[in-house]
Parts: sequence; structure tokens; C-alpha cells
Amino acid sequence: MTAMPASASRWRRLQSDTDAVHRALDARIMAGDPFRDRDRYGRFVLMQLRFFRDIDPLYAEPGLCAVFSDLAERRRLPLAEQDVRDLGLDLPPSEPPLFGGAIDLPAAMGWLYVAEGADLGSPFLLKETVKLGFDESFGARHMRGHPQGRGLHWHRFTNALDAAALSPEEEPRVAIGAHSAFARVNALFEAAGLTD
Repeated sequence: MTAMPASASRWRRLQSDTDAVHRALDARIMAGDPFRDRDRYGRFVLMQLRFFRDIDPLYAEPGLCAVFSDLAERRRLPLAEQDVRDLGLDLPPSEPPLFGGAIDLPAAMGWLYVAEGADLGSPFLLKETVKLGFDESFGARHMRGHPQGRGLHWHRFTNALDAAALSPEEEPRVAIGAHSAFARVNALFEAAGLTD
């Protein structure tokens, strides 16, 4: 794939820069067949929960809230926690936070880009959860779409991402953050036991 021109929007450049790793992760997850049965789906939800725990501090970070005015309402950790309970599973013990102390805002924007992009792709996954008896009100709450539609919700996010004022030194850290987020999801997928 050719690189996006420098004049392209930040999110389009980010999309291009992470396309290969994103496609590889999607293929790996679907090869893991997380919707084969309730047990595998439970492992998938726990994987999602761990990722949402990782990024949860970002939703209260003042610098990020200044960029994304609706950031707090995009938080999905409570929904994932309820999904775990719906499935009759125990919440896993807390782990040391990935984002302790001062948060690198440009890198955090990359992490949020990955989280929001995953939400945009949730309708496909929701169709699979219905076959297992779960939906946006039970067991798959964390995949719930925004009342005004996922597309509009995504465009609000990408517009804010594009409008964020970053220095030339900060700009590359957005992509570094996105790659780190994809690597973290890969590691969580591996730990979830869905590779068999």
C-alpha cells in the first residue's frame, strides 16, 4: 500500500499507517472463532474488558477531554464489566495500569483511535453474538452503538482528532500509540486462549 500524502487528514494517514497491522489482527481474531460457543465468547469479552481497563484512564484525562468534548460518554469499561456479569463470569483481578502518571497525549490519541475504530466495526460482531443469545442489552453491551449512529459518532471523533494542534515532534507519536494499542490487543488475544 502506498503512503498517504502529507496533505491527507491525520486520521486518514493513521488509517493508512496501521492498515496492515489492523487487517492482520482482524484476521487473527476471526481465525480464533470467538463466536463458536459461549465459552469462547466469554474469553473474547474478558479480552475486551482488559483492553477497556487499559485505556480507561484516558477518558478522564483533561488534555484529551479538551480535544474530544464527548470523550467521557465514549467510555466502555462499565458496559464490558456488565457483559462479564451477564455471562456469569468473574471479573479478573486488576492489573497495574498501562497509563500511570503523566499521559503522553499524542500517543493516547492513537490508542483512542484504535478503540473508536473497533467500535465502528462492532455491527458485524453483534450479528454473531445474536446467534449465541446476546445483544446490546445483554452480554454484548460494550458493542452498543451510539443513539445517533456509529457513522456520525466516528466522524465526530475523527474531526476532533484532525483538529488537534500537534507539533511536528508530537505528530509521529499518534501512530506510535496506535501501533502500541494494536500490539496490546494482540497480546490480550494471545492470553485469552483463543488461538487453539
